Amino acid sequence: MVTEQQILDQIKSVLVESFEIDPALVKPEARFYEDLDIDSIDAVDLIVNLQPMIGSKKISPADFKQVRTVSDLVAVLSRLLNE
Repeated sequence: MVTEQQILDQIKSVLVESFEIDPALVKPEARFYEDLDIDSIDAVDLIVNLQPMIGSKKISPADFKQVRTVSDLVAVLSRLLNE
């Protein structure tokens, strides 16, 4: 079982390393577009960078569409990884 904290840590790591985002800005309530300046193209890159953690599982387009904040993504990945 993967904890939500582990997922959050991985998301934070990818955002900091791949998108050069200040680690202090990556909080559960941070909104990707408004707070972190992550647009739709960046969001796809984010998911690609998280693929090693996700493995062969895929995030459904419907779930991906609902993601607005870091905590939204944590919740989607937690459900996916702990099914």
